[in-house]
Amino acid sequence: MRFNSLIAITILGCAVFNVNAQNTYSLDQLKTAARQNNHALAQAHRDIDAAGQQRAEAFTKYFPSVSATGLTFNANKGMASMTVNPSEILPSSLLSSLESTLPAELLASLGSPVNLSMIKKGTVAGVTLMQPIFAGGQIVNGNRLAKVGEDVSVLQLALAENEVDLKTELYYWQLISLQQKALTLQAVDTLLADIHKDVDVAVKAGVAMRNDLLQVQLRQNELASQWLKLNNGSAVTKLLLSQHCGLNDTTFRVAPLDFIIAEPVAYVDPDAALQSLTEYQLLNKQVEAATLNKKMVLGQNLPTLAVGAGYNYHNLLDKDRAFAMVFATLSIPISDWWGGSHAIKRSELQRQNAIDQMAEKSELLTIRMQSAWNDVNEALQQMLIAERSIEQAEENLRLNRDYYNAGISKMSDLLEAQMLYQQALDSRTDAYVTYQINALKYRQATAQ
Repeated sequence: MRFNSLIAITILGCAVFNVNAQNTYSLDQLKTAARQNNHALAQAHRDIDAAGQQRAEAFTKYFPSVSATGLTFNANKGMASMTVNPSEILPSSLLSSLESTLPAELLASLGSPVNLSMIKKGTVAGVTLMQPIFAGGQIVNGNRLAKVGEDVSVLQLALAENEVDLKTELYYWQLISLQQKALTLQAVDTLLADIHKDVDVAVKAGVAMRNDLLQVQLRQNELASQWLKLNNGSAVTKLLLSQHCGLNDTTFRVAPLDFIIAEPVAYVDPDAALQSLTEYQLLNKQVEAATLNKKMVLGQNLPTLAVGAGYNYHNLLDKDRAFAMVFATLSIPISDWWGGSHAIKRSELQRQNAIDQMAEKSELLTIRMQSAWNDVNEALQQMLIAERSIEQAEENLRLNRDYYNAGISKMSDLLEAQMLYQQALDSRTDAYVTYQINALKYRQATAQ
């Protein structure tokens, strides 16, 4: 019978809106394209590179710092000046002996003050090398903190990939659902066309009322409205999927639906899966970062010790002078402990907040895993119910058509049976799509 062949067509495959489309994509192909072209993932990869650069920058703090300075100047007068009175600094015995040997004019000048000026111009240059010996643990903890930042960037990339995969599947299964419902409409449309043909013949023969024909036509108009909604929904979904995956193509097709669950979801103990969750690892890194931050604050209030060497040059006394030196510096913050003690207490409170947040969110992650498993089981049960409903609706439709042809049933009963059959098919499609989405959410929630 043609009716049974239409049922077989509906169950076997998925309708394709654009039969002239050139490309057909599977779910794995779309996921790969989304990961390669998604802007959020590209940004996450750049964040990892930036974190790596920050870690490399922190590592350079282990090595000596080298600096060079240079200065040249020319002042309007000497920066060092003094007044000297020779008669006050020369011994009286020397002055007595000079009186017999020096001219009177020169001897008189020894009693007058003399103004001296130095360092009016000059050049100063130097190179200094400093090697930190102890910095309160700031260098070591700074490198550890940079490593935590890099680990966090990698974990955030994993979360971004999960989000991209989930969004890809949402669009994919939404398009699959629309295509499958289009196939159902196609079968129902063909069925109504056959009924319309039979009723039209019966009306012309005077064995059926025209009202029956009008009911069929109204139902066909309703199907036409559903076609418009499905076509518009498909066009928008393809646009979203194309933009999300970077396809630059809206004429593609997706692989047909077969209603087969190839890989059933395996249950995972929530407590065992918790340690593997990306979200849990991020919470752990948050506690680790808060602990290191406290150590950094503590280190800022500890003494610092460094050794150094330098080579310097100057000509301040109108003579080139170069020299080398080695030195050690010890810096002890004394008054900083007043405010530093409060900073240490604040960092400890922040660390406790991170620990509490980890405990709370770990419980929520466990609850999320159990809820996701319940959603998977519910969707699976809905699929089984929908399969039984299809069998029952199919038989109900067959009987009502036979009853109508035999003249013992009304057209409204036949059309209602047809509508129930269509709803059963759509319910199975919705249940299958919901199962696939919930299965992915559960796998992501349990780090599978």
